[in-house]
Amino acid sequence: MNASFHTFPTAEAAARALSKAVAQHLRDALAAKGNAVLAVSGGRSPLAFFRALSQEDLDWANVAVTLADERLVPTTHPDSNTRLVRENLLQNRAAEAQWIALVADGDTVPPPAEAVAAALRLYRRADVLVLGMGGDGHTASLFPDAPQLSDGLSLDYPQPLLHVSPPAAPHERISLALAEIARVPRVYLAIAGADKLAVYRRAEAEASAALPVGLAAAAAPSFVVYYAADA
Repeated sequence: MNASFHTFPTAEAAARALSKAVAQHLRDALAAKGNAVLAVSGGRSPLAFFRALSQEDLDWANVAVTLADERLVPTTHPDSNTRLVRENLLQNRAAEAQWIALVADGDTVPPPAEAVAAALRLYRRADVLVLGMGGDGHTASLFPDAPQLSDGLSLDYPQPLLHVSPPAAPHERISLALAEIARVPRVYLAIAGADKLAVYRRAEAEASAALPVGLAAAAAPSFVVYYAADA
């Protein structure tokens, strides 16, 4: 287990601290190789982090932003993570960043196999990955009991992305595979509230497919949890 843990009194404080840490890792990557890739997760939880990071003073023109997972819906759909990132992260200074799509713009979305193939053609490995976690212990779109979970959690899976059919959540997904998460140099997990903390602690202890976030914590070379005590 490579995880370290930081506690903050509020979600706002956690978001500000996470934005500073991520920005510094992006600066380090820019200094080392002239470019950087950031992968983020969707949902409502990261909005404060997105807004804080968008104000960071970086060479954003040489930073590419992508997603840890995406719903197979048009990018104008209310449930689109692409739309969420564009409206909340790719603003202010970060408006200059490049965008690496998992789902292309358009009124329709291709079938899952075609969507994954298209995403793989554009894919670039992240230097920094920021994950979230659901109450069921899923991270990215690696949902417990998904039909594709064994592939998604196999450290021998040959592709960085795969199609996932969530058993309870809406929409088909494209997700990072655990094998790819394990190759990202810096992985962060942002969670808030006592309920999420209890799930994470159980996942950390069990490291089983029933709670995939625990396997991500175990596999990543650097896994840092930013926990906000208020939900």
